[in-house]
Amino acid sequence: MQNVIVVDRAGIEHTIGADEGLSLREVLSERGFDELLALCGGCCSCATCHVYVHPAFSSMLSPLTEEENDLLDSSEHRQENSRLSCQLVVDQNFEGMKISIAPED
Repeated sequence: MQNVIVVDRAGIEHTIGADEGLSLREVLSERGFDELLALCGGCCSCATCHVYVHPAFSSMLSPLTEEENDLLDSSEHRQENSRLSCQLVVDQNFEGMKISIAPED
């Protein structure tokens, strides 16, 4: 289990345990972060699980797919460190990772 720091939309930091092999979206949903809508259930067909990954961890993640990139382009809140949490599978690189839930579009 990896410890991940989640900053909710109110700016409050929460340290949560994340099981390896689950998507970050699954972990956030299980931990009660209801502000992360994740309407498609993790199918990478919407952008409602949009998060910002702290830049120090960006290079440790799998690269953006074309599909993920296109969906993030639809968000008016896209930043350089934007990712879809459904596309991020928890592994050992997540230990201490800090992510922020993006504003709702």
